[in-house]
Amino acid sequence: MSKELLGALTSLEEEKGIKKEIIIEALEAALVSAYKRNYGQAQNVEVIFDSKKGDLHVYSVKKIVNDDELEDDQLEVSLSDAVQINRGYELGDEVKFEVTPKNFGRIAAQTAKQVIMQRVREAEREIVFNEYSKYEDELVTGEIERQDARFVYVNLGKVEAVMGLRDQMSNEVYRPQDKIKVYVSKVENATKGPQVFVSRTAPGMLKRLFEQEIPEVYDGTVEIVSIAREAGDRAKVSVRSNNSDIDPVGTTVGPRGQRVQTIVNELHGENMDIVEWDADDAKYISNALNPAEVIAVIFDKNAERSCTVVVPDHQLSLAIGKKGQNARLAAKLTGYKIDIKPESEAQELLNSIANDEVNNSVDTNSDQGFDEEHYVDEINSDQNENDFEQDDMN
Repeated sequence: MSKELLGALTSLEEEKGIKKEIIIEALEAALVSAYKRNYGQAQNVEVIFDSKKGDLHVYSVKKIVNDDELEDDQLEVSLSDAVQINRGYELGDEVKFEVTPKNFGRIAAQTAKQVIMQRVREAEREIVFNEYSKYEDELVTGEIERQDARFVYVNLGKVEAVMGLRDQMSNEVYRPQDKIKVYVSKVENATKGPQVFVSRTAPGMLKRLFEQEIPEVYDGTVEIVSIAREAGDRAKVSVRSNNSDIDPVGTTVGPRGQRVQTIVNELHGENMDIVEWDADDAKYISNALNPAEVIAVIFDKNAERSCTVVVPDHQLSLAIGKKGQNARLAAKLTGYKIDIKPESEAQELLNSIANDEVNNSVDTNSDQGFDEEHYVDEINSDQNENDFEQDDMN
């Protein structure tokens, strides 16, 4: 058995990358249980495996006590008996007595087989978990294996990842053997083995695609601030530049929209609105509602992160979008609750705000002031730039 066991341990280390020490440690613990089960529960034993010769030895471990305090000779040994073995022993030391049974080899062989198989499974799971946990929040390429009512199963090489219904794009059909890029959203070390969850709908996937396709995003020159997606249909991405000489929207879109079109193609036609982030929340909200023109953004003093956006009557439907999509994505992108009103309904509100500011002698050039004419011109100017970028994308 010794040569066979050593050969098996060596092969496992070479082929599976499982260290001998890990299996030997598990084997020794399992053999202790096997010995107690077959030769008496009361024994306090240790099993030592000689990794060079492949021999197994079972030792009964006893604690040295005073002669008159000896109560259990299976767990304790008197000091007088201990010093006969070695004069260096003292009270409280432990003495090991070999108690290896003659037929223990058969039990050891059965136990070793079970332990090795179990440890191989555990080690393989651990290796896979450690490998794929590094890819969490990253893009990987896999091959679709099959699909059922709950998941699409994607082969990533050493593990089969699962993509749930919420992570599947409604505009895509998943066929076996198709190559596909997926975003690793979570890696769990479950009892049945590592479980990798992947997604095609996560905002993180869109961010990684931009990093892959646009060098300025990858190196941080252009920063993606926020992403709002309705996967497979439309997404809004806000960007800002850390270099004053670089236009973040133009850089992201690319000449004639070529850069962003690559991402749109990867997502099978998901439309992209690239908007410029602004420290001024009013401008940022106006940009986020692109392609609609915005007349004014009025913040609710009684509700945090809530505002009313005034748009021309003829652009109300454009601002709201099909089934409210444009407004909904703008709200997700900015983190504001947005109520959109046509100019005809909001004129009284605009006049009231303007009158209040005049009566209170508020400086219209301050952050709290509201200069409607100046504000409209500024928004229209920004909107024209956004419309130009949108034309490029289209």
